[in-house]
Amino acid sequence: MEAEWFGLPEANADYIEAARTKETWTVRDDGGNVIGLTLVDRHFPHVAELHLMVVDRDHHGQGVGTAMVQAVEQDARERGVQLLEVKTLGGSHPDPGYARTRHFYEQAGFLPLEETDLWGEANPCLFMVKPL
Repeated sequence: MEAEWFGLPEANADYIEAARTKETWTVRDDGGNVIGLTLVDRHFPHVAELHLMVVDRDHHGQGVGTAMVQAVEQDARERGVQLLEVKTLGGSHPDPGYARTRHFYEQAGFLPLEETDLWGEANPCLFMVKPL
């Protein structure tokens, strides 16, 4: 899976570095190629964060992302986690790709919690949470 994820080379470099230390989940196709990747942070015993979740464009809409979220949720529940968190680009930004991303998380049961300027004024950060 090529690291063209979000169009910001510095952000992609940060995600690649994060993959060296964060809990990493992958989905592979029948040939063993990675088609989905999730990095998980565990900030507190009761909270897990989907730090990064990407699915190869050729596999969008095929249940890969849903399967990853469900697997992380099941593992989180088994560890006593009560809240799953994700940060994404906020709705006040007009990017249609991130509108689809927010819709995916909403369909998975995440609720918008707060939109902040954590990533700067031009990139509003939406915190979303899902009670487990």
